[in-house]
Amino acid sequence: MQSAGQVRQQRARGDGRLVSKALDGRTRIAELYQEGAAKIRLPQTFSSEMEAVIINTAGGLTGGDRLDWSFSAGAGTFVTATTQACEKIYKASSGTAEVMTRIDVGQGARFHWLPQESILFDRASLTRRLEVDLDESAEFLAVEAVLLGRKAMGEAMESGMVRDRWRIRRAGQLVHAEDLLMEGDMRSLTAAAPVLSGDVAFSTLLYTGPHAEAYLSPVRDLLGNAAGGASHWNGKLVVRLAAEDGFTLRKILIPVISVLRGGASVPKVWNL
Repeated sequence: MQSAGQVRQQRARGDGRLVSKALDGRTRIAELYQEGAAKIRLPQTFSSEMEAVIINTAGGLTGGDRLDWSFSAGAGTFVTATTQACEKIYKASSGTAEVMTRIDVGQGARFHWLPQESILFDRASLTRRLEVDLDESAEFLAVEAVLLGRKAMGEAMESGMVRDRWRIRRAGQLVHAEDLLMEGDMRSLTAAAPVLSGDVAFSTLLYTGPHAEAYLSPVRDLLGNAAGGASHWNGKLVVRLAAEDGFTLRKILIPVISVLRGGASVPKVWNL
């Protein structure tokens, strides 16, 4: 029971779902659902690809907020999903912001998950999960990038928490799993050489599909002396990147994404 004088904090909730189907050589909407702060917009494209731009109308996330996104790419379709802008994670007075993303990719379908960076402010708390189920013949590309504060604005994430969990399955078999947890004194943690060596921007990219091995060499050529690396095994290519700030990260991240998209650039909203 709420005690007298106690203020109940308003929390953002959102639920967005998109299902695609192939029709007349194009990727079309089979189902679109949106509730609360979660919105999905579908800009006009001039190819067989469908581009979905997801929007959090709450303008950011804080402790206790939750967004759920669900995508299903039907057989033979091509869907690229991105965000309207960088997601901002603000100081949490209690609880954690939660973002859950579920993706199903059907027979011969392609799905590129390309959200822009998440910016975490001081004392922010974020728990994020990515659950993916792929058909044996599907192609999948995922990018997740995190900025611990905004260096150009003199803002740093001194303390807080970020937790990231990925589970990717192909034909029901687990092909990739990872868990990231950073919490507490973020400045001291990220200063450690085995963590980020003082960098505040980092990203993970994963590609699994028919071109995984072929993309390895051009990606490594692009990385050059950048902080990070690329590896290929078991039909997947994983790239890790770190940089001193978001601008430096983007300078290498965008060309790498382009390689993994077969030469196509990032969605236009990345450049707005």
